[in-house]
Amino acid sequence: MQVKQAYAESSVLTASPERLVVMLYDGAIRFLRQAAHAMREGTPEQANDRLARANAIITELNCALDVERGGEVAQRLRMIYLFCKRHTADASVQRDPAGVDAVVKLLSELRESWAQVADQSAAAVA
Repeated sequence: MQVKQAYAESSVLTASPERLVVMLYDGAIRFLRQAAHAMREGTPEQANDRLARANAIITELNCALDVERGGEVAQRLRMIYLFCKRHTADASVQRDPAGVDAVVKLLSELRESWAQVADQSAAAVA
């Protein structure tokens, strides 16, 4: 397990800002999928834990936005992140895994866009 943790730490420390955003999306999506699975399996404690972890990542994505430099794009991302948080809260209260799945779909689309930006940025540096 130590090798895996060291690799993960190295990946974070050497990643570009764009790649870090992709990693955050990956984490949020993974926790949301786990939450939806836990809801379907009837383990609400695990679902709540995974939703809390996903929401912490979404909060971090939101806090990292620079609205002054990012302009309208940053403002729209902020609205999307707030929508995601509200939607996961509603899904948690209603115990609705389909609501969580909808957030996964939205974040997955954003993740793909960020992955393209990260790839283009890496290609420009190389």
